[in-house]
Amino acid sequence: MAGHLRPAGSTHYPEEMAKPKLRPRRDAMVPSPYQEARDELFQQIMQCGVIGCHPADQKEWFDATLVYLADRYPELKAPELTELRTLGERFAQPAKRQVAEPATV
Repeated sequence: MAGHLRPAGSTHYPEEMAKPKLRPRRDAMVPSPYQEARDELFQQIMQCGVIGCHPADQKEWFDATLVYLADRYPELKAPELTELRTLGERFAQPAKRQVAEPATV
């Protein structure tokens, strides 16, 4: 086995060592247009102050923003855009407060 190097402190030759785990392919990590649009929508909601504003203002904002997203991501179908709007509207809801129940003795 002349010419083969062993790792320091190892009694095993490289052929006997476990194979390293393969990383996922680079293209497998690329987000889909839907994921990109969703992330962009959430970022815009946080940046534009949509959370907690009047429902009529939110509706107007979502109407305009979904038109923009449909133009920006032409790959998205109508059901995906509807789902994005639903997710965005839920995301824009103010946090619900926990109401403490009265302690019973």
